[in-house]
Amino acid sequence: MKRPNILFILVDDLGWRDLACYGSTFYETPNLDRLAGEGMRFTDAYAACPVCSPTRASLLTGKYPATVGITDWIDWGGKRHPQRGRLIEAPYLKGLPASEVTLAHALREGGYRTWHVGKWHLGGPGRSPTDCGFDVNVGGCEWGMPQNGYFSPWGIPGMADAPEGTYLTDHLTDAAIDLIRQPDTRPFFLHLSHYAVHTPIQAPPEWVAKYDSKARQLGLNRVNPLRDGEHFRTEHMRDEIVKHRVLQSDTTYAAMTENLDANIGRVLTALQETGQTENTLVIFTSDNGGLATGGFWEGKCAPTCNLPLQAGKGWMYDGGTREPYIVRWPGRVKPGTVCRTPITSPDLYPTLLEAAGLPLRPAQHADGVSFMPALQGDASFDRGPIFWHYPHYGNQGGMPGSSVRRGKWKLIEFFEDGRLELYDIFGDIGETVDLAAAHPDVVRVLHTQLAAWRRKVDARIPQPNSDWKDGI
Repeated sequence: MKRPNILFILVDDLGWRDLACYGSTFYETPNLDRLAGEGMRFTDAYAACPVCSPTRASLLTGKYPATVGITDWIDWGGKRHPQRGRLIEAPYLKGLPASEVTLAHALREGGYRTWHVGKWHLGGPGRSPTDCGFDVNVGGCEWGMPQNGYFSPWGIPGMADAPEGTYLTDHLTDAAIDLIRQPDTRPFFLHLSHYAVHTPIQAPPEWVAKYDSKARQLGLNRVNPLRDGEHFRTEHMRDEIVKHRVLQSDTTYAAMTENLDANIGRVLTALQETGQTENTLVIFTSDNGGLATGGFWEGKCAPTCNLPLQAGKGWMYDGGTREPYIVRWPGRVKPGTVCRTPITSPDLYPTLLEAAGLPLRPAQHADGVSFMPALQGDASFDRGPIFWHYPHYGNQGGMPGSSVRRGKWKLIEFFEDGRLELYDIFGDIGETVDLAAAHPDVVRVLHTQLAAWRRKVDARIPQPNSDWKDGI
């Protein structure tokens, strides 16, 4: 079999409902909508963590973040961790361990050219993409966001600045297209990891102008998109209120999203123009849920809304982890299909090895399950329970906890008070009705399973903060 090229497109902070094909009525994403129509759209695909670095580590290692040891975004400046509230959050690794045989390593050993373009956020010098299996690195460093904004000069370590004012998403797309156009018959693995749509929320003025006009026409500019929610209680932010965005109406975020979509369209066009569409497996997803809560941090308002999903980035609810997930593979994946079977980040590794016809590495992708049967239309495929472990305070208001989903049930354990919440995801997608009291047997089974999994992976648990005093 001729090994397929693999184009894995990973975007940053894109919410489950941020694409028109997933229900957005404000953002326009024609290229990704078309991609979904040409392949399979997953309704219940999950990131392994509600923040970025752990999910990125999980995708490349085939392991849950707790197994790898990276359970929160990597605070490369060392200024934000450990955070303290009623608990002192658990320690975690600040770079991808050298012992991990990454997906890039495995594919390169199998004859693939391996390219990383865009955000990395899995370590700095010594743990950069080229130290972790990639032949080429464009724009990947320890940064988790473009510190100097999306318009050049960016000052991103290891990447030359473009002419002043060049938009970063456009520039990274140019680099990806240049790689695709290389005259080489060997298959490629392109890890296209855009910084968009992470903060700072910035987009070219002409794109913003379009959505300013659209918002006025729809009357969205006259609607308050925010609702007050929970108190955010850490030692540094004891009296703040979490604000939840309940409407997609931020015009700059909308422009940023459509620009991202247009650039993905440019990459897909490059595949077509070079005659590689039919032999390229394309996968598109995001690293965590959309940024839908905030208001207390740096005086900024969260830019998107994940409703009907609960909350967003940094939270244990589905708004923090459920992602858009699209797979196109001509001749192998039936166009226009929908998969409702839950999958999660570590499943990518064994799936891509199987797609490439390469030997599986079960000792490495220990937590991943190949979802190739689902891609081939097997409605009976069940990858088993999915686990999350986030022993940290989310910058967006979320509390430390663990959770498990099995079938329709999802159990969340919050570490501050040991509270257990149970939701029927099939009947209550918004996790609005806690059924723990009504189904104690389900709670007992799932909690036992969750606790056993934590022991198995040696998950670190946050410890009590002796300096904490209750009360706001």
